[in-house]
Amino acid sequence: MYTSETQIRTRYSETDQMGYIYYGHYLTYLEVARTEAIKQLGMAYRDLEEIYGIMLPVAEANVQYKAPAKYDDLLTIKTIIKDKPSTKIRFDSEIYNQNGQLLAVAFIILVFVKKETMRPCKPPEIFSQKMDVFWN
Repeated sequence: MYTSETQIRTRYSETDQMGYIYYGHYLTYLEVARTEAIKQLGMAYRDLEEIYGIMLPVAEANVQYKAPAKYDDLLTIKTIIKDKPSTKIRFDSEIYNQNGQLLAVAFIILVFVKKETMRPCKPPEIFSQKMDVFWN
């Protein structure tokens, strides 16, 4: 299992009329956290696309909102990969505010696809090697 943490401070422009962070912004926060989780592995999303010709479209996204985030909250997003990636990779996430209150739980499933064909494929060998450490 692989775990990563990323912090994001919410901005005023992300709030809705009730003063809460608009629900759609949570998906952006999760994307930032996924990108950072891959960087912390020593890879870059950009490298997957540019060097290895791999894209990662979203196949499924699910967010359960537990409590609202508000303007200027410091969010901690815990990103977890529980299963060894194959042609798909599932990111489980938990979002907490600065008080440690659980605000949301989510999962997002991405599919590895070859850029030129847009057909599913296995992750690049270098990515698999970096992930293997967590399952050996």
